[in-house]
Amino acid sequence: MANCPINLEPLPAGRSYSEAGLRSIHSKLKHLEPLEYSYAAQLAEVRQRSDKMSIQGVQPKLSAVLKLKDSSFALVDRGGRFILKPNPLAYEEVPANEALTMRMAAEVGIEVPAHGLLRAEDDSCVYFVKRYDRVGRTGKVHVEDFAQLSGATRVTKYDSSLERVVQLVEQFCTFPAIEKPKLAKRLLFCFLTGNEDMHLKNFSIWMQDGVVSLTPAYDRLNSTLVLENAKEERALPLQRKKRKLTKELWLDYFCKERLKLNEGQIDKIIKDLQKAMPAFNRLIKQSLLSEDRQAGYRTILHARAKKLGLNKK
Repeated sequence: MANCPINLEPLPAGRSYSEAGLRSIHSKLKHLEPLEYSYAAQLAEVRQRSDKMSIQGVQPKLSAVLKLKDSSFALVDRGGRFILKPNPLAYEEVPANEALTMRMAAEVGIEVPAHGLLRAEDDSCVYFVKRYDRVGRTGKVHVEDFAQLSGATRVTKYDSSLERVVQLVEQFCTFPAIEKPKLAKRLLFCFLTGNEDMHLKNFSIWMQDGVVSLTPAYDRLNSTLVLENAKEERALPLQRKKRKLTKELWLDYFCKERLKLNEGQIDKIIKDLQKAMPAFNRLIKQSLLSEDRQAGYRTILHARAKKLGLNKK
């Protein structure tokens, strides 16, 4: 039985997407046509539109809107409500990797935008994510990433530390005590799932109803699986270390000493991750990754779980 490209749940016969998956895009969406661009055409559109779009980053990106009456996505230069990410030429299975990792994040209670995979006309898959910084037809929500907050650039976004990330949360968030446990869970999840590319532009804050807080999580993927020979475990160092990070460094130093979390808060995060491990394994199996990549993902997941002591009963 095939699985839904959006939420990875088993599909009834004859369906391309599950009802729940379609509803996550729009409550009235009942069907979705294939994206009218082959993989080659998607990359061509990226090249043609790159200087016209407001979205940036290393991965190829396209801006899109949902045409509800046509049950389809359309590419736009401005005013997009969704970001589409075709697979980068230099790497393999990145859309399926990101869709899986974001689904795993949601499973453990991390807030994420609507996301998943779309089928294109040539049956290739492109990753999509709904823009959380857009409301209604024209409204925008002000968002600033941690590179902007600290005066860093795209060139210097790696020239920082997780200690600095904590300082920025303390400096700019309205209620740092609420945001710090969220930050801890997100970073431990990233370590667990092999995401070693969490630079300053992958943390952001926004203001809602006068309260400044962390935005939903985004750009989560197992970059260790993508790079294959990755030597570092973190983009930003923790106590000046980017590799060979231990349970004690994460829990005693980062969570307890730097974030000032109490034992109950730390224990809850660890128990949440432990409890989610069976679901993580199920989602990997149901993902659209190839069998080899699924096996590689599981190997990384269980090695990191062992480092954090999550395999203990």
